[in-house]
Amino acid sequence: PWAVRLLARLDEALAVRMLGPGRTAVLEHRIEEVVESRAGLVDAVDAERRRIERDLHDGAQQRLTSLAMNLGLARRTLKDVPPEAMQVIVEAHEEAQAAIDELRDLVRGLHPAVLEDRGLDAALSGIAARVPLPVRLDVDLTERIAPTVEAVAYFTVSEALTNVAKHARASRVDVSVRTAGGRLLLVVSDDGVGGADAARGTGLTGLRQRTASVDGSLSLLSPVGGPTTITVELPCAL
Repeated sequence: PWAVRLLARLDEALAVRMLGPGRTAVLEHRIEEVVESRAGLVDAVDAERRRIERDLHDGAQQRLTSLAMNLGLARRTLKDVPPEAMQVIVEAHEEAQAAIDELRDLVRGLHPAVLEDRGLDAALSGIAARVPLPVRLDVDLTERIAPTVEAVAYFTVSEALTNVAKHARASRVDVSVRTAGGRLLLVVSDDGVGGADAARGTGLTGLRQRTASVDGSLSLLSPVGGPTTITVELPCAL
């Protein structure tokens, strides 16, 4: 009996070796599983970010707005209160307004409502309008883009423009957004002092990590003296 069992095991091992998937096929299958799992995780994180944005916008932000309106009304109409009480009302009104502004910035940082309502073109226009230097925006989107990729593109351009405004000492910025062949190409260039180095700061490192999360790539060209060009390529679909 032991000889028969031994022969059966040898026969089974030989059959698996000859007829089963090879190591390359197994690795390829595992890579596909990992890619699908990562894409699902990225989508889940983006969906959760959208949910938090909606909850803050429809909940806390609305309540703070109502509070600020009531305090503003009290500030304008109450005339017979002691000066100390009026000072408390004034300070509370100003604090409520400051909290609304901070919460609005937080909500925009989580997931801007305009991105979901009007698309990437309008969202990028809003970013360009807030940058304290001239921005020439050229957007040509001929293919449908996955919502998660749209969010990555939005935050990538936003972070890149923030870095330019803070560090580049530039007089203008050009932003080009194109789709072709199932890929989304972002190019952000400025006429600043150059010398940007991803190894010396977290901003560019964060951009590279964000683009890599959806199988994108980022390249940086920034010689000393400028100009600086950031090129990002993303898949239109995950």
